[in-house]
Amino acid sequence: MSERGSKRNFGPLDDLRYARIGSARLSPCGELAVCDLTRHDLESERRTTSLWRIDLPSGDTRQLTREAGRDMSPCWSPDGAQIAFLSDRSGPKQVFLLSADGGEARQLTDLPQGVEGPPVWSPDGGSIAFTAGPEVEPRDPTAPYRVTRFVYRFDGIGYIDDAAQNIFIQPIDGGEAQQLTNDAHLDRALRWSPDGRELLYLASFDPDQPDLFSAKLRAVNLQGEVEELLGLDWGFIKNAGWLPDGNGIMVVASRGDQPMATKDDLWILHRESGTAVNRSADLTTGVEVQWFPVFSAADILTADAAALVNVVERGSRGIYEVAMTGRPQWRQLLGGKRTTALHDADGENMLFSSGDLENPGDLHLAALDGSNERRVTRFNDDLLAELAFPKVEDLSYQTDDGTPIQGWLLRPNEGAPPYPTILYIHGGPHGWYGYNYGSDFQMLAGAGFAVLFVNPRGSTGYGDAFSTALSGHWGALDHKDLLDGVDFAVQAGYADPDRLGICGLSYGGYLTCYTIGRTNRFKAAVAENPITDLVSRYGTADMGPWGSLSELGGKPHEIPDVYRRGSPVTYAHNCRTPTLLIQCEEDYRCPAGQAEQFYGHLKANGCTVEMLRIPAQSHVASITGPARVQKAQNEALLEWMQRHV
Repeated sequence: MSERGSKRNFGPLDDLRYARIGSARLSPCGELAVCDLTRHDLESERRTTSLWRIDLPSGDTRQLTREAGRDMSPCWSPDGAQIAFLSDRSGPKQVFLLSADGGEARQLTDLPQGVEGPPVWSPDGGSIAFTAGPEVEPRDPTAPYRVTRFVYRFDGIGYIDDAAQNIFIQPIDGGEAQQLTNDAHLDRALRWSPDGRELLYLASFDPDQPDLFSAKLRAVNLQGEVEELLGLDWGFIKNAGWLPDGNGIMVVASRGDQPMATKDDLWILHRESGTAVNRSADLTTGVEVQWFPVFSAADILTADAAALVNVVERGSRGIYEVAMTGRPQWRQLLGGKRTTALHDADGENMLFSSGDLENPGDLHLAALDGSNERRVTRFNDDLLAELAFPKVEDLSYQTDDGTPIQGWLLRPNEGAPPYPTILYIHGGPHGWYGYNYGSDFQMLAGAGFAVLFVNPRGSTGYGDAFSTALSGHWGALDHKDLLDGVDFAVQAGYADPDRLGICGLSYGGYLTCYTIGRTNRFKAAVAENPITDLVSRYGTADMGPWGSLSELGGKPHEIPDVYRRGSPVTYAHNCRTPTLLIQCEEDYRCPAGQAEQFYGHLKANGCTVEMLRIPAQSHVASITGPARVQKAQNEALLEWMQRHV
């Protein structure tokens, strides 16, 4: 094991030693925060999630629940006296209540089917809303089953009929939970109206439509009467929430008449008129949809109020404010070479996590204008103190047609350039790399490889023209951007042209398979859960029909040449690169048949190929799955590259 001073290089198990923060919330008094924290026990290979309370003035942390199962999604009561959370300590997940000072938790719900969606307190503190599946006996998975939905199964969820989510409310003082919706959708993202009379929500997975990543915007009152505010024909709605006065609604969406990967904007929907105004039209890279914008009543810009949002730009995710009234305007509050994620805000401060290439993230607190930032948790400091991390080189180059591309290279702590180098490709195709933590990057660099990662065309964070450029050009366009990056790293003296590897997950696996069918310059390839045949993917993947129409421009019979030209199996007979395929067997995003086809083609044509099968796991199990699955992926990836590169 190599060391730098008293520190050691990142090893295959170190990713599992990190503690990871899930959700976090500020208390109503603003002096406390609560978060859920996930840890792995490497000996037992168990993963547990517990609740922690943070005293914000002092930074002291206190564990509130035991590490025996999964306690998650904490939410303060309006008076700050209690914390509602989900736990599986008694079987299927239920809502529990815990005193803000700790102690024994009280089980609030007792639904046979369990609770799925996080608890949300009513403004008066008298009820909690949540989502749960239908109150029916679970389907026998061995019995015949008739499918009628357009999309009938979804990665990480399974069969959607079994996972439909309804809205319930549960009185705090006991009694039966009241079901408000029953519409065969997955209802989610619940927001109480300021007056407590309605719940705003998103209704996803329409049984008659292929739209997977959009939703209808609806409101339901306490009598179960539903009003549809925006439908699927309006656009790709990702999230929504009430304005404080209850008369308007914030919506994160892109319009439906725009190409796939068009940026999401922050809109204000006027409920009575049904008109929506775009408040971030001039924000080039749009609003990050993973985190809901937190509304602030403070006069930060020159408007009456502003929303805080996450924005991805050139490999970083910062925090911006967008004016809600007056002339459209916005500005960055927090940036830098890091990845931030908003969790909560009150009238004075915002709570967010901040991570980078070395740390998945700790909680930080800052004033609403971005000033007085300070870190308030240090869950990984002991581990970080042990590790010697590689040096990061920022890269910038142009493709043959003059398109600027941003990339990065991790230089191993030992050896001299040119290094054996691994090209690591992101998924999506509209994902992004940059100043965010990547466990495989650190593991490979710790083993002596340089790691090259870039944002080719299609990536998020560079504007619509860049992110939508792949429409109809999967593989043909972006694989050249990647190879230009390899050439740049070789010419700069970082990468050894005779010791190159290539790998990626999902669309990164697709591009890995595509690239090794077009060039034999790589000594090894690892493709995890790849797409390899666009025609069969159209009919078998959960997002096949919808995603293919959006990304490729038509159906297989309409544009057969586009499907053939973009499919890695078309070029598989050319492949001479030793290839390892890693495939989760319950992956519905990139079904197992995709890897199986490529494996069969390579075997039949004499190429060295092996396949690691991961039973009973979905698409990103190597990142979020059980410890034994993550360990198996880490060990297989590293061993294959060490053997062949």
